Amino acid sequence: MIEQKQASSQVILNTEPEPFQFEDGPVLNAESKGVVAGAIGAILHAVGEDSSRDGIIDTPSRVARMYDELLSGYTTDSAKLLNNALFDVEYDEMVVVKDIDFYSMCEHHMLPFYGRASVGYLPEGKVIGLSKIPRLVDMFARRLQVQERMTQQVARFLEELIAPRGVAVVVEATHLCAAMRGVKKHHSRMVTSAMLGAFRENPSTRNEFMMHIGTGADPLM
Repeated sequence: MIEQKQASSQVILNTEPEPFQFEDGPVLNAESKGVVAGAIGAILHAVGEDSSRDGIIDTPSRVARMYDELLSGYTTDSAKLLNNALFDVEYDEMVVVKDIDFYSMCEHHMLPFYGRASVGYLPEGKVIGLSKIPRLVDMFARRLQVQERMTQQVARFLEELIAPRGVAVVVEATHLCAAMRGVKKHHSRMVTSAMLGAFRENPSTRNEFMMHIGTGADPLM
């Protein structure tokens, strides 16, 4: 019975030749895009959609191309991203970049989660260019993710990169897998944090960071 079901599914997937022409992208090569487009076509067929109707006919192609953008973090070159934007300084006070918008994809249901990240560090002879911290957040957000892991990845990467006295990351996000399905709680948000070095060991340092990211925060976020 199991073998019969598998054979039937294979027939459905192969009933129509792949009509789309793709080029290699940063994440998916042309062949992989064809696989994604075929899978989306099978989903449309399974839910009873007419794959030839005007609004749907190019949907498999659009989705296959979309994943190259949404999952670009897998192939981001960290060295190119940083572009030597590390600078020697004598400054040793807290540096905070807050309210960094990001969009990611939950690995459990492949639905989006989105929100803001705030990153702080205590320099130890080096600082990183301002624009690079949001780019680091995007590098880890644009993957199939869970928020807890993404938060840790940003913190650990920055720690390894500039060896500061401490790193702090706080991420607050809305998850559509909880808003659209399941518990259907539209206004719930998830907050995760990673505290390394001085931020973990010193409560006053941690409190200063939390004060900075709370000042002027958007009450609607």
